[in-house]
Amino acid sequence: MRLNEIAFTDAQPVDGYGPGFFRIAGEVLYGPVLTGASGTFAWGGYDDIAPLLDLAGQIDVLFIGTGAEMAHLPDDLRRALEESGIGVENMSSPAACRTYNVLLSEGRRIALAALPV
Repeated sequence: MRLNEIAFTDAQPVDGYGPGFFRIAGEVLYGPVLTGASGTFAWGGYDDIAPLLDLAGQIDVLFIGTGAEMAHLPDDLRRALEESGIGVENMSSPAACRTYNVLLSEGRRIALAALPV
């Protein structure tokens, strides 16, 4: 088997996660996070819509990790993102982190907003 090193451009991969934290590009962050080509930041959760809307035109899809289990997004959050032209995919945070890393390695225009497990 041949292994190739992956280049992640400007965005940073999710290295790991656990109860209440994420490790992104080697740095441990506690609580919800938002990460993508514009950097990695603390995120205020579902009520913190502004930084997500700021991604309009920069990304095609936003993966939203809903914590340990998959959950529905609040209707107003989904509606606001879709009206701004951002595709939204919600899934459990572990699945969102894995999907984000795979598509990031392919050079896709994506971001991840995730609640901790």
